[in-house]
Amino acid sequence: MHQPSYCGFCGGGLEHHTIGPDICADCGRPTYADPKVAAACIITIEGALLLVKRAIEPQIGKWSFPSGYVNRGEEVEAAAIREVAEETHLDARINWLVGVYSRKGHPVVLTVYDATAIGGEMVAGEETTDIGLFPLDSLPDLAFEHDEGVLRDWRAERRRRGLVTL
Repeated sequence: MHQPSYCGFCGGGLEHHTIGPDICADCGRPTYADPKVAAACIITIEGALLLVKRAIEPQIGKWSFPSGYVNRGEEVEAAAIREVAEETHLDARINWLVGVYSRKGHPVVLTVYDATAIGGEMVAGEETTDIGLFPLDSLPDLAFEHDEGVLRDWRAERRRRGLVTL
């Protein structure tokens, strides 16, 4: 993600910080780099997990949940549904929030929803090279280090709701 190098007020060089604002070395004013919000959906079809093979960085060629960035002014849930449509050509309905995930020093905040496919035709979109349905006990290598934790939280919530454990 692009990070400004110069102060927007005086043009001085910025001292970059992992957490908190960058500070201008000349005038001392803070420059805030807002985090980027992403949305993902966990969808199962006939007991199998829907995953997409990424055609773009980061993690090109690896499998992930349908996901992407939330546009400025867009509702997070709407972005999650849009990303499912863009990457799989499926229409989706949000069921519940699985969780919100962030980590120190990382600019992305990920929101993950359980969702149901309600229409459309499963076809890879422009940002995906393939779509697959995988049994939960036989998943491919997932793209992101947080994916295992997300799946653990999703399974726990399914149990809490009394849903069939997959």
